[in-house]
Amino acid sequence: MLPRLWGAVNRQPGKFSDIDNQTLEYLVGLGISHVWFTGVIRHATTYSCKDCPESDATIVKGDAGSPYAITDYYDVNPYLAKDVSRRMQEFSLLIKRTHAHGLKVIVDFVPNHVSRDYGRVGLVNGRAVPFGGEDDLSVHWKPSNDFYYYPGQALSLPIPSSYKEYPAKASGNVFSPAPSITDWYDTVKLNYCDFHTETWEKMLDIVRYWCSLGVDGFRCDMVELVPWQFMQWLIQNVRNEYPDVIFIGEVYKKELYRHYIQTTGFDFLYDKSGLYDSLRALIEGHGTAKSITWNWQSLGTLQPHMLNFLENHDEQRFASDFFAKDARRTFAPLGAGLLFNNAPYMVYFGEEIGERGMDKEGFSGLDGRTSIFDWWSINSIGRLRKYIAKGTPMQEKEMSLLSKWSQFLNLASSERAFSDGKTFDLCYCNAESAGFIPDRHFAFLRAFRGQAFLAVCNFSSSTSKISIKIPPEAVSYLELSKKTPETIEVMVPGDDCVIIKI
Repeated sequence: MLPRLWGAVNRQPGKFSDIDNQTLEYLVGLGISHVWFTGVIRHATTYSCKDCPESDATIVKGDAGSPYAITDYYDVNPYLAKDVSRRMQEFSLLIKRTHAHGLKVIVDFVPNHVSRDYGRVGLVNGRAVPFGGEDDLSVHWKPSNDFYYYPGQALSLPIPSSYKEYPAKASGNVFSPAPSITDWYDTVKLNYCDFHTETWEKMLDIVRYWCSLGVDGFRCDMVELVPWQFMQWLIQNVRNEYPDVIFIGEVYKKELYRHYIQTTGFDFLYDKSGLYDSLRALIEGHGTAKSITWNWQSLGTLQPHMLNFLENHDEQRFASDFFAKDARRTFAPLGAGLLFNNAPYMVYFGEEIGERGMDKEGFSGLDGRTSIFDWWSINSIGRLRKYIAKGTPMQEKEMSLLSKWSQFLNLASSERAFSDGKTFDLCYCNAESAGFIPDRHFAFLRAFRGQAFLAVCNFSSSTSKISIKIPPEAVSYLELSKKTPETIEVMVPGDDCVIIKI
């Protein structure tokens, strides 16, 4: 959830207070357990107030700015508070409200880079740790420097700018004094080396600070761009003091999944390069349902550590014209991603009512994503908030989607067969079953203490009548009754998932 956009009205940013008790009750009603508040930590923006001068507009993406161009690791964004002088207190109240509803709080940890003007705004909380203040600017790199430099070269931004940076620093994702328009030109890359440095200590202090406020976990941004040894050291040290804090890694190289879980110590990793990519290819018509089986087989014991999803702030909205085009097609991939295993599932705000991300917001442009860079308000989110607050009906399609999403999410969180049970993939034994199309259908069993459910996902656009075989080995493995039927006839509408208690 992006607080800036959740409560936004007439393109005025939302506030911490907009995430009120009714909103949190709504999330609990969906079966949600953790809320990731994105864009909380103070970042470069054109917004200004008494103790927060605005950043130079040419190093801010959009007017609102990127949540990942951090200007002060110890502060929250002033624009999120009703009273900017009490913004930390307002964020603390949000944490307390969230906890009072039995929900956990997750925030971003951005270890790889900071905004180009990090530290310029001074010490708001008396704890800000400026980077680069004692760097040797005459060299490209040295172990004690916080940044990478290009001696004798000025920064060349990809847009007209009067911003001066000499010598130029390397940007967050590229070693160059002249980043391109597609680069993270609003950020500068931090120097970690592959051994213990002051940067490591500064980052540990930052994470401990947020833990002390009651934060329960961190979504760690682009961790493949910092040494894994640092993340291992950080996680171990944080857990010495806060053993229950969770760490979610944004990792894209599937061959590194095992290393980041077993060696580095992450609790969960994005499965973008696995299940997400498989489901997207399937929805777009150039993939196969067999890839769902291939993915879990390749993951093995790592499966419970994956974070599954169909949307997040980086990816295009499912219902956008750039992806599935229609939110009603979501339930086949939702069934496969949410119900097939015990891995956690991430829902991006508005996804449950079919938000399409088809606004042309500004810097973000018309790209099928909800902008994280612009002052904006989302009409569908406005309707959802009125529904939550007053019961005002949304559009019929939105109401229908929300009802079914709620059913699926609550089934996953409250039914023990799905939340704690074993899984049995039925695709291998149904390849030749009547009506079963291996490239378009995916079927599985979930069971807990003798109670079992059959789920069949139909990735074709046509209703399918399928005879699903339940083999003896499934009955044995799941410890089901010997009276379990050998075959179950299922009628599955196109682009849907049918769940049957057996």
